[in-house]
Amino acid sequence: MPETADDHVVEAELTGPDFTGLDFTDAVFADQEWEGRYFVGCRFIEADLRGLRTRGCRFTNCDFTRADLGASQHRATAFHSCTFQRTTLADSVLESCSLMGSTISDCRLRPWTLREVDLRLTGLGHADLREVMFAGLRLTEANLVQADLRGADLSGADLTGARLLGARLEGADLRGARLDADALVQARLTGARIDVDTAIRFAVANGLRVDLGM
Repeated sequence: MPETADDHVVEAELTGPDFTGLDFTDAVFADQEWEGRYFVGCRFIEADLRGLRTRGCRFTNCDFTRADLGASQHRATAFHSCTFQRTTLADSVLESCSLMGSTISDCRLRPWTLREVDLRLTGLGHADLREVMFAGLRLTEANLVQADLRGADLSGADLTGARLLGARLEGADLRGARLDADALVQARLTGARIDVDTAIRFAVANGLRVDLGM
């Protein structure tokens, strides 16, 4: 049976695979290894998770406000509809993971390594994502309003339905990326690298008439 409690849990070692509604505020789990554990509605506020390594774990509706996840490593782990506010994620690595529906705000992110990560519906508004590698990732319907993506690699990424109002994409690599017309109008694209198809869609989205004839 899943472990449930209303009390504040501070133990540094966890027993059992399932945890629901537990409060891990200020708990220390630094450098631990978790595999196949499931957390629902748990609070990791200001928890020390630096260097944590997870594999095949799932966090649903969990709160990581002001937690330290720096230098942590995650493989095949899901963070669904979680809150990351003023969280330290610098030097963390996510591989074959999902952040779908999570909100990431006022966090320390760089450097941030993402490999085959699902970012659908993820809130990254105002985030500092300069030079982050998003190549080939799914960012459909993500919130990237006023995000700083200067120099980021978004080649081949799916940004369909993503909100990019005021996003800074100067110098970003957008070759092969899927972008809506609104994004091509609302984002700041000076110096971005694009392919011919995107150039044509950019021109059309900005009211230009494209004549490919001689």
